[in-house]
Amino acid sequence: MNTELNQSLQQTFGFEQFRPGQAEAVGQLLAGDSTLAIFPTGSGKSLCYQFTALQLPHLTLVVSPLLALMKDQLEFLAAKGIAAASIDSTLSADQSRQVMDDVRSGRIKILMVSVERFKNERFRHFIQSVPLSMLVVDEAHCISEWGHNFRPDYLKLPDYRRQLNIPLVLLLTATATRKVKRDMAAKFAIEPQHIVQTGFYRANLDLAVVPVSLENRDRRLLEEVRQRRGAGIVYVTLQNSAERVADYLCQQGVNARAYHAGFDDPTRQQIQSDFMAGRVDVIVATIAFGMGIDKSDIRFVIHYDLPKSIENYSQEIGRAGRDGRLSHCMTLASLDGLNTVENFVYGDTPELDSIARLLQTISSEQRPGNEQGVPAGQGAAEWEMQLLPLSNDCNIRQLPLKTLMVQLEMRGLIQPLYSYFAEYRYKFTSSREAVLARFSGERQAFLAALFDATRFKRVWGEPDFEVLQQHYQSDRGRVITALEFLQQSGMIELESKKMTEVYRVDPVRLADPALAGELHHYFKAREQSEVKRIAALVRFFELDRCLSQNLARYFDDSAVPEQCGHCSVCRGEVAQLQYSYQPQWPDDAEIRAAIERLCQHLQVKTGQSVSTESQCRFLAGISIPLFSRNKVRQLAGFALCEQHRYEEIRQKVTELGNPS
Repeated sequence: MNTELNQSLQQTFGFEQFRPGQAEAVGQLLAGDSTLAIFPTGSGKSLCYQFTALQLPHLTLVVSPLLALMKDQLEFLAAKGIAAASIDSTLSADQSRQVMDDVRSGRIKILMVSVERFKNERFRHFIQSVPLSMLVVDEAHCISEWGHNFRPDYLKLPDYRRQLNIPLVLLLTATATRKVKRDMAAKFAIEPQHIVQTGFYRANLDLAVVPVSLENRDRRLLEEVRQRRGAGIVYVTLQNSAERVADYLCQQGVNARAYHAGFDDPTRQQIQSDFMAGRVDVIVATIAFGMGIDKSDIRFVIHYDLPKSIENYSQEIGRAGRDGRLSHCMTLASLDGLNTVENFVYGDTPELDSIARLLQTISSEQRPGNEQGVPAGQGAAEWEMQLLPLSNDCNIRQLPLKTLMVQLEMRGLIQPLYSYFAEYRYKFTSSREAVLARFSGERQAFLAALFDATRFKRVWGEPDFEVLQQHYQSDRGRVITALEFLQQSGMIELESKKMTEVYRVDPVRLADPALAGELHHYFKAREQSEVKRIAALVRFFELDRCLSQNLARYFDDSAVPEQCGHCSVCRGEVAQLQYSYQPQWPDDAEIRAAIERLCQHLQVKTGQSVSTESQCRFLAGISIPLFSRNKVRQLAGFALCEQHRYEEIRQKVTELGNPS
């Protein structure tokens, strides 16, 4: 790394030198080579793009999976005097307009967005007009179907990169097995020599797995929290557990707060701010907390419940001890929460009938292009969908439904054409007459037609695209461009909703009778893969060999000592996980009665029989769209068998027979 760049690093970021791996990654990027950087949590991945972006001529676009990640990094960049911004759901119309103006003018060097932002036609109109130097994908393991946090929309990023003609890509992650690493690199054609991986092992983290029964868990947690001075995070699985455990610690004199996704944004932001500033000592949180948290003096991370996977465990303990000082990472381990973790997996597997219903819906709702003035694709058969209604209609959760859509894309059965908001609405910030007076000729006549074709309800009005197409021969694109211009000029406030995605479809191949079964097999294979991932976590906690060494090896790092000397196994404390108590089955008659209530309720509501899988999910307390839509959670018997593992519930239901 040349002297000029080192001087820039010190002047801008205040760092004397690059950390391991940073200089190599930055050097490759500045040489024009797309790069995959795999650094442990807290090892400075973000600096690789932050520093590089300042050396590149145009905008760096950063895709980040969580709003909290964006906000934390933006605060860091602002503190360094670096012009960066995000476009996200928390911004007002004026704030979004200002960010876009600043990006267009070149005042912004780094723009952060979520991957879902690419579905927004207003954003795509904007970003296509901006020259881009680099695409950064944070938490890039989300793109791999073999990763622990697969997000189907991430699979589209290579296409977005090609469409936007972005010359350079940087992928960042802390958790990638060898298989995931190769998968990520292949999707962006990154050469093996351009994968930068630093050592995974962290000598300052003391890892301990302590078998604890359910009745002793609170007491042991309190002992550990009191013993470990300083800031700490306690991870739990469920939102109500976060609040209960935080309340317990507070009652015992610990300065603790709960944190979970059920709190609104201002509450979460305040709790996080209080923790960062030292006004709160201990956060009791679900996995919603921690991504991007850059607090260097976290002295302990305690897992009150089992984490979801080795990858999650690694990420979560990685938030401790970023200042290099000794920090303790303890798991209060038992098998009690195994069923809860597994149920998250089983709830995301669509039923075969649901997949068949989706395929039937696509086939039956095809239409010719150019409907209602929406620009048509090149094919004759098009289909459009909105995620939430389709999820409810087909009884498939939204995340697996997204995965299904991506699977259909990858098989060439559907092809995304474009997306649009089904509904726009606007209101004038000054009078209609004042707006029209600022234009003349055809532009004034067009705007007058637009305003005439708007159905106003009090202040807000919805433009009728079909009327404008029929009577003014104005396509949808021109109307949206005009509305965007009026908003940018401060003449209207503009809102949009009901994102609608339009696909070209292959009706012949969609009608293949084997297709639903193939897709169902794909999900069942993923289900078993995730269940095996949980089993691997349990095996890891029960290892009789060094935990630090085995954790590093799991992430393809062999440059670690055979014995770290600072884990519970090296201290001779090998864990054996057990159930605190053996859950008892309700009487068979009680289970049958619960299933019969479910079947009768849904027969009345839907006129359909209830599958064995739905019966199992009812007894396990797993929510699916069918249940939410028909208020099934209110029925007596919901979650009757939630203490049992799902496979055991399935076996029990099969033995009892199907009353539906």
